Amino acid sequence: MKYLVTGAAGFIGSAVVEKLTSVGHVVVGVDNLNDYYDVNLKHARLKRIEHEKFQLLVIDISDRDAVRSLFETEKFDRVIHLAAQAGVRYSIENPHAYADSNLVGHLNILEGCRSTTVKHLVYASSSSVYGLNAKTPFATSDSVDHPVSLYAATKKANELMAHSYSHLYDIPTTGLRFFTVYGSWGRPDMAPFIFTKKILDGETIDINNNGDMWRDFTHVDDIVEGVVRIADVIPSRNKSWTVENGSAASSSAPYAIYNIGHGSPINLMGFVKAIEDELGIEAKKNFRDMQPGDVYQTYAEVNDLFEATGYKAKVSVKDGVTEFVKWYREFYNK
Repeated sequence: MKYLVTGAAGFIGSAVVEKLTSVGHVVVGVDNLNDYYDVNLKHARLKRIEHEKFQLLVIDISDRDAVRSLFETEKFDRVIHLAAQAGVRYSIENPHAYADSNLVGHLNILEGCRSTTVKHLVYASSSSVYGLNAKTPFATSDSVDHPVSLYAATKKANELMAHSYSHLYDIPTTGLRFFTVYGSWGRPDMAPFIFTKKILDGETIDINNNGDMWRDFTHVDDIVEGVVRIADVIPSRNKSWTVENGSAASSSAPYAIYNIGHGSPINLMGFVKAIEDELGIEAKKNFRDMQPGDVYQTYAEVNDLFEATGYKAKVSVKDGVTEFVKWYREFYNK
């Protein structure tokens, strides 16, 4: 089967490419290799996933003509769309980058799927869409109409855009709300990476909301397994579904939304302690207030994903932190 994976040089994207090629699929990856974070890390990921069945094309998904040509030339069976401008805080400072990549880029991918009759589009949403929700665990049936960052708003918009294309053009689409992904080859702008680097360098780490925060940390190996499995679960039309009686995560159109997380949140201080224990170093800590765009807690209800794929996250925080720290120290010679 032939896959398109967007964001192929990214943290999750590169891991998905590696998994798909390892089981025999042909994969075309696209990435614009932007400098939002260290480009050398992106190139190192690409070096790691080199394979005879994988080809990388340097394309910006906000380039309408380039994306159109890509779809017309390659004729994909399935698309796993992970490219996006990431980061909650960066969206406060650089909102237009999110409109270009997350809105225009997402529309271009949808148009490519429409014009070439792709059999299934799986795309990245985010746990950030739950915004001001206080009820936990977060379920896909919950309201997600009150985002607290532009990044989250673009991800909710992605779900709405996908639904309209599923409804109008019969394109099967599945959105995945990712919950705090970490692990080897991870992003330098995320807490596990920042904490590990600063602790090893003897610098002070910032602890938001004075440590009173909870995150559903999910190891990248579990995320990849869920993504690849859900690609085989293609939504179909359900004529009996109605807005009044149906789940917000499904539709009369071939459309689905799932949470993809561990399903067991851990306190931020507990995660810091796991890193400290693995490094054998106590962190210097600066306790501060909640930061703009942050949410107090993320906690995924994952029963729907389990029912659809038979898979639940397996990697414990202790094992995941051990794996990440080992990679970090080897990669950066620390």
